[in-house]
Amino acid sequence: MLYETIGIVRPGSLSEVKEIVLTAGQLILRQGGVIRDISNWGIFHLPRAVSRSQTRYTKGHYFVMRYDAGIATHQDVTKTLRVDPRVIRAGGVKLGDGKLETLSKFGAVKWKNME
Repeated sequence: MLYETIGIVRPGSLSEVKEIVLTAGQLILRQGGVIRDISNWGIFHLPRAVSRSQTRYTKGHYFVMRYDAGIATHQDVTKTLRVDPRVIRAGGVKLGDGKLETLSKFGAVKWKNME
């Protein structure tokens, strides 16, 4: 199945974002998945302030990862991102119903810069 995971990492260091994405990507590849797309959206204001690891955040560094994998792999990726203290929020969704006709309708992730 095709999944899309959006993660919000504490702002400040692009190397942290790369390390987190690398960890999630290696987990997907080790379990037989295929990474389709990784997008770095950059730093944006959060919709509301979020407290994580005794720190309050108003901005976050967003990234998006699309990949084909099984449900167990998707659950492992989500769990890995959620337990990392550098990740403010993470969540994923299943795209489409697994049929090629449906999956071909999803293009690149579009995002407007709101700064």
